[in-house]
Amino acid sequence: MPCRHIRAICVTGAPLQAALCALRTELGVPESFPPGVLEEAARPPHLPLHDATDIPFLTIDPPASTDLDQAMHLSRRENGHGYRVRYAIADVAAFVAPGGALDAEAHRRVTTLYFPDEKVPLHPTRLSEGTASLLPDQTCPAVLWTIDLDADGRTESVDVRRALVRSRAKLDYAHVQKWIDEGTAEEPLALLKEIGTLRERLEVERGGISLNVPEQEIVEKDGTYELVYRAPLPADAWNAQISLLTGMAAADLMLAHGTGVLRTLPAAPDGAVGRLRRTARALHIDWPHHVSYAHLVRSLDPHLPRHAAFLQECTTLLRGAGYTVFRGGALPDVTSHAAVAAPYAHCTAPLRRLVDRYASELCLAAAADEPPPDWVLTALDTLPKEMAEGSRRAGTVERECVDIVEAALLKDRVGDIFDGCVVDVMERQPTVGTVQLESPAVVARIEGGTGTLPLGERLRVRLTQADLGTAKVRFAPA
Repeated sequence: MPCRHIRAICVTGAPLQAALCALRTELGVPESFPPGVLEEAARPPHLPLHDATDIPFLTIDPPASTDLDQAMHLSRRENGHGYRVRYAIADVAAFVAPGGALDAEAHRRVTTLYFPDEKVPLHPTRLSEGTASLLPDQTCPAVLWTIDLDADGRTESVDVRRALVRSRAKLDYAHVQKWIDEGTAEEPLALLKEIGTLRERLEVERGGISLNVPEQEIVEKDGTYELVYRAPLPADAWNAQISLLTGMAAADLMLAHGTGVLRTLPAAPDGAVGRLRRTARALHIDWPHHVSYAHLVRSLDPHLPRHAAFLQECTTLLRGAGYTVFRGGALPDVTSHAAVAAPYAHCTAPLRRLVDRYASELCLAAAADEPPPDWVLTALDTLPKEMAEGSRRAGTVERECVDIVEAALLKDRVGDIFDGCVVDVMERQPTVGTVQLESPAVVARIEGGTGTLPLGERLRVRLTQADLGTAKVRFAPA
């Protein structure tokens, strides 16, 4: 089954909440924080000497988000040639004492987990949604990246240091897109499109790829809930390019210094690409042999069912991503991330992901040409395994939550007929696959019938099972 992207927004309903509570219990998800952890989270942070509160930073996040990891300020360079990207990242290490209770709890949790009815944070909310979050009109410590780009968007210089910052505005993607499209965005925000577009061109040049896969979204509406599809806006992609730029700069810093932790992804094996080519043929997508995979993906429209189905299949090439540690100047065999097509590191989401705190410390040390702190070096070797386990749990939470909500949404409609599109077919069992309904926005297993499922084709399907207790939704050809 293809990987599914979901952004969960709070929903209500006792049966659904009971099922989600049972899921948390089954997965051993930690809920409340021990008193010692909460006590440490209430302590004041170590404040940096450098003051950058005069820079009018802004954040771009979903409207309901309060755990704000990044703030940006974009400007033209004084010489008139190129751009300056200032990217402030929440400085979690300013609040977390190495070896303390708060540190140990973060290693136990690894990532923030998102459920439809609640969020299970990596750090106590007093910290992650309060004192450490880059909320508007709040002065707080940050790791401040200053990246100078030339007129084509290429990196010319990088500086990273601790600083006090103060965001001026909390924006969301829809409004950012609207203001940029209307031409009413002021220059710091208007430059997001200009810089983002340049960085996208460079991504094309180096052979990188960003998959614009439609998200399944759980939305509360009139006291109940519904599932919808959401295709990413251009503003989502431009914003992501700033994060990618910083992650690539972080990887280069660590590689040059000889110690670090990278996010790596080996090149896809020939068999996986061959399967994608067969899928393209089945979906009636023209993929000439002289056209690269990256070029083909960029030509697709996620609003078209056949294209959306192919984009879902493309996510299979991202399997195998992991974290690679190196030290003492001995570089690993694989240093690049195949989708980024360059060395890359996770460093821009420390409120929600454990590894980012360590990557920030390694980059600060590299920029200062100093050895990394001992507490960072001590934890390095176990980080990849911790992150792998945490990522697996987060993936399970995401999949199971969608299944539960789909079952709750359809539990009274067994036997009904729906319009859908077959987005995946098992190669060894061509009568089994995945169907994506047009409405409601459900993606579920389809099985049965006497012939091969028509990949990429519209199909009338009958709901045969919607069990909230087992979180299983099943369809059959009608």
